[in-house]
Amino acid sequence: MLFQRVITALILVPLVIAGVLYLSTLSLSLLLALVVLMGGLEWTRLAALDSWSEKLLFLFVLAVSMAGLGLSVHTFPNWVFPITLFSTLFWVMVTVSLIRYHPSEVATVSGRFWKSILGFLVLVPAWLSLRVTHGLYQDGPYLVLYLLVLIWVADSCAYFSGRRWGRVKLAPQISPGKTREGVYGALAGAVVCGALLYGLRPESASLPLLIFFSVIVALVSVVGDLFESLLKRQAGLKDSGDLLPGHGGMLDRIDSLTAAAPVFLFGLLLLEFAK
Repeated sequence: MLFQRVITALILVPLVIAGVLYLSTLSLSLLLALVVLMGGLEWTRLAALDSWSEKLLFLFVLAVSMAGLGLSVHTFPNWVFPITLFSTLFWVMVTVSLIRYHPSEVATVSGRFWKSILGFLVLVPAWLSLRVTHGLYQDGPYLVLYLLVLIWVADSCAYFSGRRWGRVKLAPQISPGKTREGVYGALAGAVVCGALLYGLRPESASLPLLIFFSVIVALVSVVGDLFESLLKRQAGLKDSGDLLPGHGGMLDRIDSLTAAAPVFLFGLLLLEFAK
C-alpha cells in the first residue's frame, strides 16, 4: 500500500505542480472542473444516488454551478468574499458538529437529497477558490502551489507521526486510523511551512501571522478528511473509489483540499483588507 502511494504520488505531484505553474487560469479551471466532476461522480456513491439518471443530473447541476459561479465572479468580483465567507462558516459548522455531536447523530442529519446538497457545498466553493486564487493575485500560481504543498506536508506528517507515535484515537467511530498524535504532526508540518514561506516572502506578513494562518488551514484540511470519512463510513465504503492506486478515489485525494481551499482564500482576502 505504501509503495503504491509513493509511486502514484511521484507521478501525480510533478504533473500537478507543472499544471499550477504553467497553465493559464482558464485552462487550470477547466482541468480542476474535470477533477471536481470525477469527485462528484464518486460523491453520488456517498449520497446513494444509484441510478445513472440521478448521477448525470447531479453532475450536470455541478457543472452548471461551477460555470455559473465562475462567470459571476468574473463579472462581479465583489461576490468572492461573501462566497468564501459562507464556505468558511460551513466548515466551521462541520467542525463544531464533529466535535460536539456523536458521529451517528451527525450522520443521520442528511438523507439522499441533503447529502447531494452537501456535495455542492463541498465541491463548488473549493473549485471556485482555487480558480480565484490562481487568477486574482499576481503570484496566484505560487499561492495555489503553497496551499497544495501545505496540505501535502500536513498529510504526510500526520501519516508518519500517526504511525510512529499514534496512541490516542482522534475519532474512532469515524476514522479508526486517525490519531491525535497524527494531527499534532500535521500542525507541526504546517508550522514549518509557515516559517519557510516567511523566509521566502518576508514582506507578505509577519512570521507569527503566517504560521497561525498555515496552522488554521492545515487544521481545516483535517476536518475535510474527517468529514469525508464520516460519509464513507455511513455509506459502508472504505474508499470513495479506486481511481488512484494506493490512494483510493479522487475524493480521497482532494477531501482535505475541498475544506482548505475556501478557508485559504478567505484568509488571503482578510490579509488584503488588513493592509
